[in-house]
Amino acid sequence: MSSVANLIGVRQPLAGVVYPPHEDLRRYMEAGLLGGATLPEAFADSFRNNAQRTAICGPEGTLSYEKLDELTDRAGAAMLRLGLRPLDRVIFQLGNSPELLIAFIGCLKAGLIPVCTLAAHRENEIGYLARHAQARGHIVQGDDKFDLVAFAAELKQRIPSMHVVLSSRGAARSGVARLEDLMQKEDPAQARRRLQDVPRDPFQAAVFQLSGGTTGVPKLIPRFHNEYLFNMRAVARYMDYRRDDVMYMPLPMIHNASMACAWGPILLVGAAFAVTPQVTPETMIQMLRECQPTWLAAGVKQALLKLKAAIDASGMKLDRVRGVWSINAAKYAREALGVPGCHIFGMAEGLIMFTRECDPVEAREQTVGKPVCELDQIRLLKPGTEDEVKRGEVGELAIKGPYTIHGYYDAAERNRQAFTTDGFYRSGDLMSARVIDGATYYVFEGRLKDVVDRGGEKVNCEEVEFALADHKAVADIGVVGMPDPSLGERICAFRAGFSAADVGVAQFAQHLEALGFAKYKWPERVEVMDTLPATKVGKPDKAELRRVAQSLSKETR
Repeated sequence: MSSVANLIGVRQPLAGVVYPPHEDLRRYMEAGLLGGATLPEAFADSFRNNAQRTAICGPEGTLSYEKLDELTDRAGAAMLRLGLRPLDRVIFQLGNSPELLIAFIGCLKAGLIPVCTLAAHRENEIGYLARHAQARGHIVQGDDKFDLVAFAAELKQRIPSMHVVLSSRGAARSGVARLEDLMQKEDPAQARRRLQDVPRDPFQAAVFQLSGGTTGVPKLIPRFHNEYLFNMRAVARYMDYRRDDVMYMPLPMIHNASMACAWGPILLVGAAFAVTPQVTPETMIQMLRECQPTWLAAGVKQALLKLKAAIDASGMKLDRVRGVWSINAAKYAREALGVPGCHIFGMAEGLIMFTRECDPVEAREQTVGKPVCELDQIRLLKPGTEDEVKRGEVGELAIKGPYTIHGYYDAAERNRQAFTTDGFYRSGDLMSARVIDGATYYVFEGRLKDVVDRGGEKVNCEEVEFALADHKAVADIGVVGMPDPSLGERICAFRAGFSAADVGVAQFAQHLEALGFAKYKWPERVEVMDTLPATKVGKPDKAELRRVAQSLSKETR
């Protein structure tokens, strides 16, 4: 045991990274959860074992696992040849595309650490995160509507650590290396030999994910090779992903939800991942016809409505579809598509929950399911304390487990606030536990700080949103507080979706009354939008909705 124990732990710690305690690592390794493989090693094994199978499909063609293996070798070797070194951080600004996967996995093979920023981020986010992570590389999309190449080249002059800017997709640009051109110069055999010399450490940081908060600049979340690999494999086992599956998820592939729950697990089991660089009706119809997905991941109900329209137009039969997962639309998937719907709940900080077809209907449609790992520990705490609430009561979700973080990168003050004294991560999410057929499921009740104070009555916005999302006239819904001189705040609901102009305050009141909601939780104003504003990480932009609500309140005085 002592010889094994001496092998546990990172060999070359990075400043600012909070590594899991030795005792936690030992316990999870003894349980068989964490092993000695790194992400690139696990992907490379799958690529070789599934060489002739399709790894990527979509409107831009297909790639076999063998070809993906070769291209990612070439990409990784090309980045090292530019002077990037193992453990260097690399900022990513690539949209959904085969090139994103090639560059990302190439980074992993080269021992580089991708920073999971978005193509939509601009100087406020990229400038801060690049400096904070001391990034030495910046990979951008060359054919984006916004000139990311010029943006990155100009920003490089003001980031002291930045060594190289690379573009991918689009035409070559003066002064900026194009990854595809560099890859062409790499001999496949020599590239593989070069990558074999890269040090591998399963306990080292593999990826810097971003926190999904709706305000402020995101925080950096170190995810480690063996725990992130376990996260992906745990999802694949829990959801029973199979080699003959095809997964389509139009949400950003750089997001943790896609990486940890979609393309990561899919590539590890030898299945295919469908990619549409543009999420238009035409590209989705083509993808559906050519790829015939068995899994569809829609995110929110509004995305599922777009998928349904594409499915109807494509003539695709849904008999092969094993499931559609979303955050809140399992019932709609079942009723509108006739396929199993399941809910997902998760965070870049770790914990993942799903419902499955084998769960009772009540659990599938009214909860977010159960954790994918039996050693995920969950506590529901009274906000502001470390005391657990009683069964059935709402509390703040606090978590600990084999793939949950122990600290944000270089954020000592935030880490003191974000963890309990015994190391449970305070998520800021409100949950309640519900026992159904003898099993414990969890119900998402909203965010800790997303409340309306209506005359002293605290109304959880997301509780109301979840209920209104099931209304037939709603594709997307946002609930915020509207300033009121007598009550402090009243509830204002913004809805997007169908054109029924007569669905407003009275209809929502009837809907909520039928669901047993107290009257003080009913919206007192309803505004219709074509689409609701969203943050750059794809979450509802509550700050913008509050601004609109405040402006509306002034107009009515």
